[in-house]
Amino acid sequence: MDWARLVAQRAAGLEASGIRKIFDLAATLKDPVNLSIGQPDFDVPEPVKETAAAALREGFNRYTPSGGIPELRKAVIARFEKLHGTRPEDVLITSGVSGGLTLALLALVNPGDEVLVPDPYFVSYKHLTGLCGGTPVYYDTYPNFTVKVPALEKLVTPRTKVILAMSPGNPTGACLDDSTKRELAEFARRKGLALISDEIYELFTYGGSADRSLLAYYPEGTVSLSGLSKTASMTGWRVGWAVGPKVLIDQMTKLQQFTFVCAPSFAQKAALSAFESDLSAAVPLYRQKRDFLVQGLRSAGYEVNEPGGAFYLFPRVPPKYPSGQAFVEEAVRRELLLVPGNVFSERDTHFRISFAAPDAKLEAGLRIMREMAR
Repeated sequence: MDWARLVAQRAAGLEASGIRKIFDLAATLKDPVNLSIGQPDFDVPEPVKETAAAALREGFNRYTPSGGIPELRKAVIARFEKLHGTRPEDVLITSGVSGGLTLALLALVNPGDEVLVPDPYFVSYKHLTGLCGGTPVYYDTYPNFTVKVPALEKLVTPRTKVILAMSPGNPTGACLDDSTKRELAEFARRKGLALISDEIYELFTYGGSADRSLLAYYPEGTVSLSGLSKTASMTGWRVGWAVGPKVLIDQMTKLQQFTFVCAPSFAQKAALSAFESDLSAAVPLYRQKRDFLVQGLRSAGYEVNEPGGAFYLFPRVPPKYPSGQAFVEEAVRRELLLVPGNVFSERDTHFRISFAAPDAKLEAGLRIMREMAR
């Protein structure tokens, strides 16, 4: 069988995720210092587990409506209004934020359309845009990882359809301030562009309140994506949501019917329980982890921004290393797992640290990075 001829170019031309490569490498090492994994190091709250188990025992195992169970859809709208002061027109329960992002791009992007993508970006943005036939056009957020709206003017063409944004960000942890969000929303409104706002880390912020949604500034043109993978550590449960204008949510729901069908049934029930749980206890602990690493890296000579949210640092590699890839390869030889910046960027000057790890691992990782900087 000539599979080289049969496999579609959209698959053959796609490289495996750089993050997954690190995950695979971690499985081959006995006890590495693993600061590569982008998931919390705490477990799902017990009441959430019990709700899921009860749903399974009671036979809630069949398909749900493609849009999600009504009680969860209602709860997501109420939660969003409470957090962000704006009531979205409609909601779709998705198979995680990745599912929501896929559906939003499928609903908006025709072959040849252009999508403005932040650099650095989450790995899916670039590749999902390409899978939809679109062209990613990168807007530079270096060195402080914020959106410079005037620079977007030069990137917009007649083929531009969508702006992708994320706050707090992955891999940088950067948060967009209110004035930048307002300016970005006004720009998108003036240009007639859709905004896709990835807000999965909305509760993981270190300024004392949730990161306000871009939808609050541009409700008629923004789809907001979020879920419980990070705040409730439900990464494997694949339940998220998309809220936004009804006309777009309707199209995404129609596409879900022929792709994901619905989010996992038991996880939708569990999400209701998660909304009733206190998910804020980890935030001050993670702030301490952030501060420990930022101070330790800076004292060792690393150039690193202090993130306002999420649980990542994105330091610049020391001058002695030619690239982020070279730095990470040396770290792996010392059994420290990090992710090179070229996984998230058109540049290869930085690397990502996840501080969603036990303190002992952070201390061990900092020791190795200090040695590497000497």
